Amino acid sequence: MTLTADEIVRTAAHWIDRGVRLDTRTLASELGISRSTLFRRAGNREDLMGDALWYLGNHTMEAAKRAWEKAFGDAVRSPDGELRCLAVMRRYRSDIAGNQGFHKLLDDEPVVTMRVLTDPHGRVQPRVMAAHVDLLRRDVDAGGFVPAVGLESLCYAIVRLGEAFLYSDVLASRAPDLEAASTLLAALVEAHVPATERHTGL
Repeated sequence: MTLTADEIVRTAAHWIDRGVRLDTRTLASELGISRSTLFRRAGNREDLMGDALWYLGNHTMEAAKRAWEKAFGDAVRSPDGELRCLAVMRRYRSDIAGNQGFHKLLDDEPVVTMRVLTDPHGRVQPRVMAAHVDLLRRDVDAGGFVPAVGLESLCYAIVRLGEAFLYSDVLASRAPDLEAASTLLAALVEAHVPATERHTGL
């Protein structure tokens, strides 16, 4: 059976999740393929790391969406008025922050990992940006809020601000403050919405 690129990426993602160093020679050996075959199908180590991190991040985002749907169905706001996209993003950041394998990667290889995560033309950030645009667009289409700027510009600010807080221990040698991140991101999304409109939409 021929291994696909997706299967290689999934295995790499599981390694990262378990805190195992992503060594391409060892990975290729475990998969029963040569290192050159792994390279042809999945790219170099940073390409593979990027795809694996996106795989983990996307699954984390989808799990956060499912948690909302289980609790509130199709509602665009929770009973206390929290906007769906903000709640999903808050859980997404919290789950990433709590992933020990991911943080081991950051601790062991901070320069490479941050380069892979934040490269605007890389394997991670453009997909993260697109996922956030889709997430916010769903709430806009449902009448949850009216963005003050275009969704792509808004999501660019959201993703970069989220990165600044989520990776603050690496970027600025300070502990991540996810509560502050949630407060600031909510302000970005909803500051212009009249207070009388903020608790509608259920």
